[in-house]
Amino acid sequence: MSTLDASELPRPDAKNEAEDGDIQLGLHALRLGFQVRRLHHLLSERVANVFLPYGLRPGSLTVMVLISANPGYSQAELARIGNLDKSAIVTIVDGLEARGLAIRGRSPSDRRRNSLFLTPAGEKLMLEMHGLAMATEQPLRDGLTAEEYDRLFALLEKARRIVAGAT
Repeated sequence: MSTLDASELPRPDAKNEAEDGDIQLGLHALRLGFQVRRLHHLLSERVANVFLPYGLRPGSLTVMVLISANPGYSQAELARIGNLDKSAIVTIVDGLEARGLAIRGRSPSDRRRNSLFLTPAGEKLMLEMHGLAMATEQPLRDGLTAEEYDRLFALLEKARRIVAGAT
C-alpha cells in the first residue's frame, strides 16, 4: 500500500472544485470511488424522477437492457454481467414478468436454469425508458466535447478492468 506525500493532501483551508456550499470533501476529494459515487447519485436521481410514472423498481431498465442484449441468459448470468445483487434481480424480473414485459423459460440444456426474454411490450418500453435515461445525461454531453465524452467512457472502462483484475 502506498502512502501519500504531505504535499498531495488537501489543505483544510483550501477550496476544491468538488465543494458543496461550505462543505469541504477533505480526503474524499482524492478518492475516485467517492467522486464516481457522487456523479452516479446525481444521475440516478435524475433517472428515478423520469421513471416515476412507470412504477417499476429501480434497476428495471438495467435488467431489461441486459435481457435484450443477452436473450436466454439466466438471472445469475445477468446479475454477474451487470454487477447486480442476485436477490434484487429476482424481484425485478418477478415484476417485469407480472407486467408482461419479460418471460422466464426453461433452458433446453439445463431444466433447473431459467432463461430470460423480453416480450415485444418489454422491448418497446425498454427503448422508451432508455431514451428518457439518455435525455437525463444530456447536460454531460452538452458540457463535454465529443472527444472528452468518449474518453470518459474509455477511461471508466479501463479503470473497471484494472480494478477487476486487481483481486
